[in-house]
Amino acid sequence: MILSLILQTGPTAPLLLPFPLLLCGVIALGFAIGSFLNVVIHRVPRDESIVFPNSRCPECGVAIRPYDNVPVISYLVLRGRCRNCRTPISARYPAVEALTGLLFAMTFLHDGLAPVLPFDLIFVAALIALIFIDAEHMILPDVITLPGLLIMLVCRALVPNFFGLGFVINGLLAGWPTWTVSLFGALFGAVLGGGSLWLVGWLWQRLRGVEAMGLGDVKMMFMVGALLGWPLTLLTIFIAVFAGSLAGIFVMLWRRERDMQMLLPFGIFLGIGALVSLFVGQEIISWYVGRFMP
Repeated sequence: MILSLILQTGPTAPLLLPFPLLLCGVIALGFAIGSFLNVVIHRVPRDESIVFPNSRCPECGVAIRPYDNVPVISYLVLRGRCRNCRTPISARYPAVEALTGLLFAMTFLHDGLAPVLPFDLIFVAALIALIFIDAEHMILPDVITLPGLLIMLVCRALVPNFFGLGFVINGLLAGWPTWTVSLFGALFGAVLGGGSLWLVGWLWQRLRGVEAMGLGDVKMMFMVGALLGWPLTLLTIFIAVFAGSLAGIFVMLWRRERDMQMLLPFGIFLGIGALVSLFVGQEIISWYVGRFMP
């Protein structure tokens, strides 16, 4: 009985606990995961273990006590400084924790107790880590994107997504099991997302002799495309290009220079685009189709 209730899909699925309590639990989980993501963001680009040693102050090396490692609250209590050496703690730490809590809450409000919820939470956590790592180091580690791709493919085999797949449901794959159609859609979205970025980068390098797109962006879009499917993947790229262009113009105006070869961490904008597509992408596409297409 309990399992059948949990597996009912959609935000309106019956709740075993009061909704406010469930929401608070998801936010608390987000804070905890955000604390772990801070470890990932700091250590993965440095090829350090995310398990050992325990969290320490990077300045004095003293291990952080459990009561000083409570997400968000400890930062406020300590007034943003190490208890031992009083070195300022980067505001990134509470920012990541609070952002993860907020986005986990938004994911829960979007999904409800649907089977896709844990996969979407993993997806959101991976995007947060990738955004902050790319912002600081301009890399998108394989240790996040490649396992993410595998998890998202498993998700679409277990939790079908048919958005934008009418052309195969009624054509090439008519009569096939639902999980194979969904997995085809995930693979198609992955190839379209990663392949389109790879093609753009390859053409730009051939024409201008300058690398425009790293393979990290390509692998990230493999993961994004596998979960979201091809329509939302295209929307993700559109939002990323638009936001990245605006950011580039702003930076050039701020620096008062016109450097068209200026490199920006594009993974930030791909991550933002993927989050927008996850939460409101289908509504955006439906609005666009209804307004501009016959």
